[in-house]
Amino acid sequence: MTNAVIGAFAGRLCGVAMGGDDGRTGQAMRAILERLMGFDTVSSRPNRALMDYVAGELAAAGIPSVLLPDAGGGKANLYATIGPEGQGGVMLSGHTDVVPVEGQAWTYPPFALTEAEGRYYGRGAADMKGFVACAIAAMLEAARRQAEGRLLKVPLHLALSYDEEIGCMGVRSMIDMLEGAPVRPRFCIVGEPTGMQVATGHKGKVALRATCIGREGHSALAPLALNALHLAADFVNLVRDTQAFVVEHGLRDGDYDVPYTTLHVGKLNGGVQVNIVPNHAVVDFEIRSLAGEDVGRLIEVLRIGAEEIVAPLRADFPEAEIRVERLWDYPGLGTPTEAEVVRFVQGLTGANGTMKVAFGTEGGLFDARLGIPTVICGPGSMAQGHKPDEFVTVEQMERCGAMMTALLDRLEAGV
Repeated sequence: MTNAVIGAFAGRLCGVAMGGDDGRTGQAMRAILERLMGFDTVSSRPNRALMDYVAGELAAAGIPSVLLPDAGGGKANLYATIGPEGQGGVMLSGHTDVVPVEGQAWTYPPFALTEAEGRYYGRGAADMKGFVACAIAAMLEAARRQAEGRLLKVPLHLALSYDEEIGCMGVRSMIDMLEGAPVRPRFCIVGEPTGMQVATGHKGKVALRATCIGREGHSALAPLALNALHLAADFVNLVRDTQAFVVEHGLRDGDYDVPYTTLHVGKLNGGVQVNIVPNHAVVDFEIRSLAGEDVGRLIEVLRIGAEEIVAPLRADFPEAEIRVERLWDYPGLGTPTEAEVVRFVQGLTGANGTMKVAFGTEGGLFDARLGIPTVICGPGSMAQGHKPDEFVTVEQMERCGAMMTALLDRLEAGV
């Protein structure tokens, strides 16, 4: 295949008709993206309608898929494969849920595709329905090639998940399924937005909760009660002091924008009304850790510090407590820069270097639980994610399409 033909196909795949094939592939990609953007898949809501749509598109092309529903049936993961059985192949991974839009001032409708000034706007455009659209289009193009007798010698897998935005929760049932599979994918590309650079790592995350127990009372007699919000404030200061210690004495990794492990308080709840001393308060916080950081030790430091806060109070308030519990976590990703998967994806994109990303992905789970070598590479920038008027540029989508074209060519050639 000549460079001119490859370039023309890549453009069509990403929604820019460049002659030949009547722009069919590009029109299909744009139609897929438009449909995906039209589904309101905020994590608190079902994603089943979107997954049924994807499964239907794949089935129409002769590609079987498996839906893995949650307990209520309103959400599901999707896994599909095209190509020969019994081989590892390459897995394209993306999540279908998005963050809420409430409280944000959008210029464009968030749950519709708007194309303007070389950008695709809408919630999830960058994070990460743009990549998902390209991945689905690649599966459909593989089916078209197959119909023309151009069979893949190595399989292509599509893995779409739910509830990534609330802790990579939904994908775990898919990982359970793959753990029992006779053959697992050889490589995984997680299409979170990296500007089409190859990212080899991200920090791990632990979500935690500190429950603070005091004693209620009338605010006119506040000194005779134990204010749980005051205990929470003391605990927040403990978290900040621990962060300062980590900055000064903890591990460093200059590949990250923030080169150390971070502790962050994201939510504080407590109290009923101003004239009641509250007896209960909750602090939700997180630790995003570098590879090699002893997170268990940090949690134990916080538990010891919490006990030191309440211990002097128990003579007068025996119920006083700050209870620290671990809610959920996902592992970090640390693929060596010399790994075969890195060279493989660099060959698809034409990239030379690598990077690490500040945000978490499902890639750490694929690597840690399944042993699948994984990199992160997708269109757009997380600087646009989670914001009003989220967008991915057409140029980034073109580059993602070129990567998919190169991937199909490699799988067709058997390398």
